[in-house]
Amino acid sequence: MERLIIGEVLKPQGIRGELKIKTYTDFPEAVKAFGTVYIDGKPYKILSFRVDGNGAAYVGLRGIPDRNAAELFRGKKIEGLREDAPALEEGQYYIVDIIGLACESDTGEFLGTVTDISNLSSDIYTIEKDGKKILFPAVNGVIVKVDIAGGKLIVDRKKFDEIAVI
Repeated sequence: MERLIIGEVLKPQGIRGELKIKTYTDFPEAVKAFGTVYIDGKPYKILSFRVDGNGAAYVGLRGIPDRNAAELFRGKKIEGLREDAPALEEGQYYIVDIIGLACESDTGEFLGTVTDISNLSSDIYTIEKDGKKILFPAVNGVIVKVDIAGGKLIVDRKKFDEIAVI
């Protein structure tokens, strides 16, 4: 069964084993929909989930009873089964499906391969070509088309040139 990386443990929260997490979803509450998450390949049932006023997410997992146990999870990736993932609306994609796509300009020029997407105030895409990394934010219509089936991410070359960081 395929797993998606849906978050990362930032630190323990409180004394009851709760974890503060950074979610890799558009809406932090989407993590709760998985019911069970995986850390280092081991399943953990979600017992509690909440989001504070600043958008930080906190999760309580079965098998993590206290702060000392929670400390061992700091920095670990949180995964969920693809089949448990919430349905996406048109124009939305899972990061795992975009990683590995060929990034091409709207004129057909190969710019590199998508190797990473970081979630900041906007998604930051990293592409690599000939050992060089290029980063660009997914803003202002720079991405023209995502073609998962065709294995391509098409960008507007003019906008890409204005915002890309080499």
